[in-house]
Amino acid sequence: MPGRRTIIYLALALCLALLVTLGWHWNALRDQARLGAAYGARLTCSCRYVEGRAMGSCADDKEPGMALVRLTDRPDDKAVDASVPLLATRTARFRPGWGCLLDPVD
Repeated sequence: MPGRRTIIYLALALCLALLVTLGWHWNALRDQARLGAAYGARLTCSCRYVEGRAMGSCADDKEPGMALVRLTDRPDDKAVDASVPLLATRTARFRPGWGCLLDPVD
């Protein structure tokens, strides 16, 4: 049976390997989060303000891989905010005659 010190070193090595892997894939994760937030904002905005459905009904339209995308309705602005925590945020706004458009990225 390994000693306590060996277990601690193995746990630290595992944490370091996970951090290196996360760092290695950070750009791809961030880009995927941006894409998911943009898609979720536009899809939900269209559902709410083009189709006129309730927000709860629109949340059911999310694709299976979009579990981390959080949606927030802003009825006063006719806009929907979508975010992936710590990675991305996008807003889609309804414009009559144009439909739902994404706000420009800062």
